[in-house]
Amino acid sequence: MRILMLTDHYPPIIGGMERFVHSLSTELASRGHSVSVATLWHEGMPEFEVERAVRVYRIQGTAQRVRGLFSDSGRRYAPPCPDPEVVWSLRRIIESERPDIVHAHNWMIHSFLPLKPWSGARLVVSLHDYGLVCVKRDLMYHDEPCTGPALTKCLGCAANHYGFAKGVPALIANRIMSAVELAAVDTFLPVSYAAAIGAGLAGSNLPFRVIPNFIPDDYGHAPFDCESYLAQLPEQSYLLYVGSFAGHKGVDVLLRAYRELPGSTPPLVLIGFGGSTPLPTHWPNVVVARNWPHWAVMRAQERCLAGIVPSIFQETFGMAALETMAQGRPVIASQIGGLPDLVSDGENGLLVAADDPEALRRAIQRLLADPGLRNRMGQMALLRAGEFRASAVVPRFEQAYQDVLGPLDSIRGHKLGSRSEVDL
Repeated sequence: MRILMLTDHYPPIIGGMERFVHSLSTELASRGHSVSVATLWHEGMPEFEVERAVRVYRIQGTAQRVRGLFSDSGRRYAPPCPDPEVVWSLRRIIESERPDIVHAHNWMIHSFLPLKPWSGARLVVSLHDYGLVCVKRDLMYHDEPCTGPALTKCLGCAANHYGFAKGVPALIANRIMSAVELAAVDTFLPVSYAAAIGAGLAGSNLPFRVIPNFIPDDYGHAPFDCESYLAQLPEQSYLLYVGSFAGHKGVDVLLRAYRELPGSTPPLVLIGFGGSTPLPTHWPNVVVARNWPHWAVMRAQERCLAGIVPSIFQETFGMAALETMAQGRPVIASQIGGLPDLVSDGENGLLVAADDPEALRRAIQRLLADPGLRNRMGQMALLRAGEFRASAVVPRFEQAYQDVLGPLDSIRGHKLGSRSEVDL
């Protein structure tokens, strides 16, 4: 099967979704599929490379050339509408790769939609966030979980977040392209039922199936020397947060909870990237580390007492929680979104009300006071993480691909413009 992944970002750019696309691509290639990735080019990265049998095309779009459009030049996103240069580049890639399946992961899909009828490929979309219904992608309204989209509300929210000049056009474009997407996608693959609900798929007639994120079967084995990174960590065991420093991730809630803990509390380590949350620079026992490679993060997870995922938005999955559990460590997480799919309260971790620093403080104290409870929860966390290994999840993607291709597509004419071929 020939599969083309579409994603704004791809490693070495850091992030949970980026790791997921990388892991899925390499796992599918190892199973004998022909896999290519089309992603946005960033400074210092090759335009084309082959990595673990996956062909990676990095393309530059018109939007990426506009200075000042992105607050972080290291994370430039696809716009919520077709980008002329991206459309043209995708056409060339499709002519070369001739995919049976195009698997999109974010707004790169908008530049593929004009090409879908011509390409002859089936289109599946993993929903890692709420970009289908929310131009901010996080489904937050005035720092609270949004109850659902409404035009007037969304206009004000988009203008407040992006500025009027960017926010209003982005909202209108995203609404138009989302309608096109709903009609064109052969099946949606939300990473949790919470993601399906937030995106408006649950209870609709739209085709979807929940397929979660996953970790490689050998997760936890860092392939490189990490000592220069590990030297930045406290010598004693610590509490650990891993993820974006964006406000909806709840880092400020964690800091407020930690501030109220006794002075003898183990250190708190924050490993992340981006975001606008003010972070402490001189707090005792708090270590802030930015932009670590993932193999170093794995080692940090291995050494922690517990992981903390204090999200205040409807987290679609919670990759950091899964990865910490895969190291045999319990997790304290917000009882929101897809996090309860991973963390069972009192079994492999603790669930607390979102945006409640006092509840989070009590949960931290409970784990710290009972080493036996931590150990038991850590063992159960490891077992639970085993259900999300690649060998258990990736075959579900293969089945989804085969289902949208259908039995008549196993031997089919694949037309691109005036050319056609039969894949046997």
